[in-house]
Amino acid sequence: MSIQAYTLFQLGWRPGYSQHLTLQDFEAGYPARVVGVHRSGLSVLSARGLATVALPRDVAAGVEPAATVGDWLLVEMETPRVLRLIERQSLIARIAAGSEHRVQAIAANLDTLFVVTSCNDDFNLSRLERYLAVAFEAGVEPVIVLTKADLCADVETCLDAARSIAPAIAVVSIDATSAPSVENLAPWLGSGQTVAFVGSSGVGKSTLANTLIGSAAQATGGIREDDARGRHTTTAREMFALPGGAWVIDTPGMRELRVGSVETGMNAVFDDIEALAAQCRFHDCRHQGDRGCAVAAAIDDGSLDGRRLDNYRKLQREAANAARSTRERHEHDRHYGLLNRRTQRSQREKKGRDY
Repeated sequence: MSIQAYTLFQLGWRPGYSQHLTLQDFEAGYPARVVGVHRSGLSVLSARGLATVALPRDVAAGVEPAATVGDWLLVEMETPRVLRLIERQSLIARIAAGSEHRVQAIAANLDTLFVVTSCNDDFNLSRLERYLAVAFEAGVEPVIVLTKADLCADVETCLDAARSIAPAIAVVSIDATSAPSVENLAPWLGSGQTVAFVGSSGVGKSTLANTLIGSAAQATGGIREDDARGRHTTTAREMFALPGGAWVIDTPGMRELRVGSVETGMNAVFDDIEALAAQCRFHDCRHQGDRGCAVAAAIDDGSLDGRRLDNYRKLQREAANAARSTRERHEHDRHYGLLNRRTQRSQREKKGRDY
């Protein structure tokens, strides 16, 4: 299928997006989907084909976090310029590395998030819980994908461990280099569906994308056998069409996924701990030796893994810090805005006196 042949629905358009557009919007512009983010601009696909569009500063200022792959934009009819962002149905985001606690968009308007890990030393339940919390917070269905199953002597142990933290979530083991094996992902790859891969470097995300696409659209790198870690192979976020009509977003490898405010996601991932906490004797129980603590009792009798509780607490602290930092940043921006307006007013008054 050529680029020019794509309809909006083949690009993943849903009727719900139209609810955020008026008749005047459709007269002024047309919907287009972001398929690539580059320094020179945004690559978009629409019923008109492929184009590069500019995002004016005033429009960009109103998009938080910044436009990313999978976003739907309203593009001006006669000029390759974005009029506005069409409201997102979902957004996968993280707290960017650094001290600013800036929210970084990873992929927008997804139907499924494939949480990819490999059946080697990369396999880590606490990391999987992080990704699942982000997926649930965004309202995106997660699917755990275990790669390098062909190189693992005991795949069932990894499968059972992954299912233990997410009994209601699909867990699939595959050989990312084998097309027949990758067919196990077909239920989530229907026409017009959009999926993304997240996971550490070297777990096979780019290899999996290549196998799905049927060509080496992504450069791939190997795993260092001494520590089972990989090299970064994807440097830009892009969206690719699969032969069956689905769209796949491959993201740069992320060794560190710093969670933001993910209360809903946390409740979904750790619903067993939440249920136990509701049975504690005291409503403000800290689960650290308090009398009548149902959580501590569950750890003592082996029905709750201590690692899981530790990770729950850790993610709670990160989410609380992110929320606090966000409030502080907003207060800083508000204070800076007041100072800026006062300075401008003072300059105008001084200019008037000079004349």
